[in-house]
Amino acid sequence: MSIFDDDFYSTKVSRRTVRKSQQDDHRVSFGGSTERKWSNLRVAFISSFTSAVAAALLFGLIFGGFGGGGSAPVHLTATGDPSERTIVATAKVKPAVVSVINEQMFGLGIGGKRLENGDEGSGVLREAGVGSGVIIEKKAGRAFIVTNYHVVANAEKVKVVLTTGEVREARVVGMDQITDLAVLEIDAKGIDTVAEIGNSSELRAAEFVMAIGNPLGMGESITMGVVSVIKEVIPVSLNQNGVIDWEQEVIRVDAAINQGNSGGPLIDLNGRVVGINSMKISDFGVESIGYAIPINNAMPIVESLISKGYVPRPYLGVYTMDLEQYWEQQDLEKMFEDEQEGGGEPKSGESSGSGAIQLPDEVLSGVIVLEAVGPSKEAGLTFNDVIVKLDDYKVSSTMELRKYLYSKKKIGEDITVSFYRDGELQSVKLKLEEQVPEE
Repeated sequence: MSIFDDDFYSTKVSRRTVRKSQQDDHRVSFGGSTERKWSNLRVAFISSFTSAVAAALLFGLIFGGFGGGGSAPVHLTATGDPSERTIVATAKVKPAVVSVINEQMFGLGIGGKRLENGDEGSGVLREAGVGSGVIIEKKAGRAFIVTNYHVVANAEKVKVVLTTGEVREARVVGMDQITDLAVLEIDAKGIDTVAEIGNSSELRAAEFVMAIGNPLGMGESITMGVVSVIKEVIPVSLNQNGVIDWEQEVIRVDAAINQGNSGGPLIDLNGRVVGINSMKISDFGVESIGYAIPINNAMPIVESLISKGYVPRPYLGVYTMDLEQYWEQQDLEKMFEDEQEGGGEPKSGESSGSGAIQLPDEVLSGVIVLEAVGPSKEAGLTFNDVIVKLDDYKVSSTMELRKYLYSKKKIGEDITVSFYRDGELQSVKLKLEEQVPEE
């Protein structure tokens, strides 16, 4: 007996079932053995068709090809060619990308002098550097361009080259060395495309991005890579003298950022600007490590530059040197004096220990005041005072002093400065003013 009630699941078939099956075969038969062949073909066809439908349904469920719950169907042609998104994204922003030419004055021949205001014939304007920029706003007949500070620094004249090849003179609206950003303006006539600003906080590691610019003055360039690190803090020497006096928050990418790409946009696959290409690591054995300023950090600076021409920040009014750097200089001077004593006479006018700073033995770090101006001078700070604390925050370097002022204090607020003078700890209270860039 079968363990199932239905004969279909039984390994044994009753005679009654066999007879009934034979009668049914006579009723639908189209002729002997041909019928059996056709039945086998029909079964094979139905099986193949069913398998195809099942495969299509499974593909739809996995890749979203069949919308459910009112969702729009996905067009497989868009995902079939990954390069299509990069083509559309770059085409969207390319007309807003420009070349930026930094022109400076060079002497004419041997002994030629720099051309001063009003002088003629003593120098000539020449291209000193080429970078990139991106148009981010049109207003009142003017188009505003974002680029890097170092692209236009020390320029006597700045020119912009549009994607059409047209060259236009540009005016520097404002520059900010701290963030390495600058804003230019040109006549907006004929400019139809303004770059769309994205959201850099939504970037994810391994997301595809593209750097657009004008490397080496060769014209339009597009390089592609991925986001390596969403938020990285790197040390910066603002005066390029090896002394670290600021830290910059950046996006690290492996898209090539060549010389001339600086100031151009870093865009996502939707063609939105998510960063401003700023720098790269150029060292032996290092390939494709570039940095971009996050657009969310850049836009408040850009808005200040457009509205005021500078970025208002709290101003203490001190020119400084790190105490650690001072000790290094002292060690070098002592080494030089020892060499002079052993191998020759000391230089005339040299006085060992002149201007030496007196500090308790436990004080190993701080910031030396080289010159006090503005609010610091009015409060009584002077040459060789060693600042060790702002309010309750210990400062051991110019970078820490600057970071505390810019991130923790506001213009018009009071601040307490603790410092050593002639080995004694003193403090003074002063009001922070607004820092206005020097002409």
